[in-house]
Amino acid sequence: MLDLNVIRRDPELVRESVARRGLDPARADVDRFLELDARRRDIQTRRDGLKHEQTELGNRIRQVPADQKAALVEQVRALKSQVVALDQEHTTVEKDWRAAWAALPNLLGVGVPSGHDESQNVEVSRWGEPPTLDFAPRDHVELGRLTDTIDFERAAKVTGASFYYLKREAALLEQALLAYAAGRLVAEGFVPMSTPDLARDEVLEGIGFQPRGPETQIYSIEGTDLSLIGTAEITLGGYHRDEILEGDDLPLRYLGFSQCFRTEAGTYGRESRGLYRVHQFTKAEMFVICRPEDSQSWHERMRELEEELFRGLGLAYRVVNVCSGDLGAPASKKYDIEAWMPGRGSFGEVTSCSNCTDYQARRLGIRFRSGQGGKVQHPHMLNGTAIAVSRTLIALMESYQREDGSITVPEVLRPLMHGISQIPRRLPE
Repeated sequence: MLDLNVIRRDPELVRESVARRGLDPARADVDRFLELDARRRDIQTRRDGLKHEQTELGNRIRQVPADQKAALVEQVRALKSQVVALDQEHTTVEKDWRAAWAALPNLLGVGVPSGHDESQNVEVSRWGEPPTLDFAPRDHVELGRLTDTIDFERAAKVTGASFYYLKREAALLEQALLAYAAGRLVAEGFVPMSTPDLARDEVLEGIGFQPRGPETQIYSIEGTDLSLIGTAEITLGGYHRDEILEGDDLPLRYLGFSQCFRTEAGTYGRESRGLYRVHQFTKAEMFVICRPEDSQSWHERMRELEEELFRGLGLAYRVVNVCSGDLGAPASKKYDIEAWMPGRGSFGEVTSCSNCTDYQARRLGIRFRSGQGGKVQHPHMLNGTAIAVSRTLIALMESYQREDGSITVPEVLRPLMHGISQIPRRLPE
């Protein structure tokens, strides 16, 4: 959530953020919020005035002669009735006020480019050259079939479309990639954590996800307040919910390992083929909680760490600064890394890195105290993909493929795969 003082003091700044994001102003309605905010404060003021009057009359009752008490008691009852009515009105307005507040997106950070969708994201840098193959490249779906390492057909029988089995070396690659990320990031001070794959809906809402309803991308568990997580950002963000942290302990750095579940509703077409958009995948996620003045530098550092991981894998990539219309509501600014995927002949997103400033911390009730008896304030929270296994496998398998359909294992992963240096072709065309 946004700082109330910011909305009240500079509503035009919030309107501009809503407009640049391309959000429907009727759903992220600054004017309606301000109207409800004024009503809520007016009701509270009137209620407080009546309660004060009630108290004053109560004190007078004990002091006046007996023949005057009845009239004062009646006045107190009338005031109590008015207070009850205002309490009921306040409850109704408060609910609408909170919903209108929660619907407002985070303020856009400095340097976020304007744009409507991912086609208007701005390239920041590139690393490496796309591999030069002197044969027609196969995509990872065909490579997975030829090496007998990915099975979509049997997964469809068991679970449905957009699920898969990783077999043989691909299953080992999944574990190797997670260990590879841990080896680099634990040395950077990140605490490894294996998180739950479920979270309460109120935690998802605090992070900024919509766990229920027609537009959700989340799987919910019927008859409970639990949903499957789409990223460990949710469980790591909820870890310190409703806590006051010590400022001296910041920054907190976590590396979360989890399964991720997403409905991916409405995503079809060749670019979504195979592992690119699936309903379940494994991911290692960086999460940082820091002082507000440090979040910009941490955002850049997390992006650098993501780049280091992909450079180590020898995968060509580019970094893009995500435009305003392609940002989720919690993010103030976001970078994506897009790796070259020869099977599609283009770059595809493999990581994201977002600075959510204090937006999520406010929703989750996370605060920190600066020094003994110091001011309590909200920290900034950031998240960044270390390794999303499914999409990393696409870039890796397609970039390291050989003409005969076999695949070379990057050198950095071989010690983590018990010395396996290649994935052989096992099946005919």
